[in-house]
Amino acid sequence: MNIHSRFMKEAITLATENVKNQGGPFGAVIVKDGKVIAKGVNRVTDSCDPTAHAEVVAIRNACQTLQTFDLSGCTLYTSCEPCPMCLGAIYWARPNAVYYAASRKEAAHAGFDDDFIYDEVPLEPEKRSLPFYHLSSIEHHEPFTTWNNTENKTLY
Repeated sequence: MNIHSRFMKEAITLATENVKNQGGPFGAVIVKDGKVIAKGVNRVTDSCDPTAHAEVVAIRNACQTLQTFDLSGCTLYTSCEPCPMCLGAIYWARPNAVYYAASRKEAAHAGFDDDFIYDEVPLEPEKRSLPFYHLSSIEHHEPFTTWNNTENKTLY
């Protein structure tokens, strides 16, 4: 078994065991230098947190382990193609690569269909099914102005 298959098997096993423990069918592992540094399973229902997807949990755990917000040099293995939220989190975390097992179409067949979100993303905010309203104020530029004028900030 090659190294990628071994780590993917671990992610799939996490997902399967999570279902047996009343969780969602998703698992992820993050690897650095050939070693698993973090794991995550879907914790949405038991933590009452809609953002607690396996990939996000694994990213949070890896960042805590490495004491950084940048996972360059790491590889993410996940039991299923990431949803739009996880996709965004993955890009912000900056791993070197992502390997996934089941496709998003396979997830949809099991009742986890995220296509409606993919369809919403390119729409103008006011045309989305969930109303988004731009509410400008005289002060709305202040956080960015302060950011741009701060010399000792940590870029991310």
